[in-house]
Amino acid sequence: MKEALLSLVYPRNKSLNMSLRVKNEMLPKVVLHNSVSLDGSLTNFEPNMGLHYQIAGKYAADAHLIGSNTVKVGVELYEEEVPAEEKEDFAKPMRSESLPYWVILDTKGILKGILHTCRRFEYCRDVVVLVSEGTPAEYVTYLEERNYDYHIVGKKHVDLERALELLSKKYGVKTVLADTGRILGNLLLNQGFVSEISLLIHPVIVGTASYNMFSDANKTGKLKLCKQEALEENYVWLVYTLEA
Repeated sequence: MKEALLSLVYPRNKSLNMSLRVKNEMLPKVVLHNSVSLDGSLTNFEPNMGLHYQIAGKYAADAHLIGSNTVKVGVELYEEEVPAEEKEDFAKPMRSESLPYWVILDTKGILKGILHTCRRFEYCRDVVVLVSEGTPAEYVTYLEERNYDYHIVGKKHVDLERALELLSKKYGVKTVLADTGRILGNLLLNQGFVSEISLLIHPVIVGTASYNMFSDANKTGKLKLCKQEALEENYVWLVYTLEA
């Protein structure tokens, strides 16, 4: 899975990244938001999810962009067992239009049978699934039967530029919060779509078990620190903008 996704990463070409950032003016603003340890790990420590989502809420994003692996790991971590689907899970929720969509990339259909746990989340307007031409037909049927919005945006993998264009045109999305794992986060960075990085630094060092957030990132543009805020219990919130 990782190798397949990384095959989408553009080469280390500064002029290409700059041209993609010009395109970004036509696309939603993308904020990469993560909770990390002091040494940059995404895993192997207990994140403060309350503080994480408190900060995320400050962006008032129209959509949260999430990889299917991140969702699967989250369900396994926070659900003792996946609750059975009910009749209500097959209908689109009637929630405030001020809430964000959860836009999930799932070309392999690994969320079949557990996607309703996302739809049930009260702070999610509804789930939108991005798939590819290679997505299993039975997963597409699963989505259709449950009235999920889904969109084919790519041959084998999700074309991120097409996905962002779709979100802008069809759903009126102006700000995307990419609250996701390393693979999708680095793809967004490497392809020049991220304009801001938000990091909630936790007062812990993971060390040898570190799963570094940026280990697959190519060289980005210049980073400019635009916010540094000391929070409760020794947490620090850092925000950087990316300049071409």
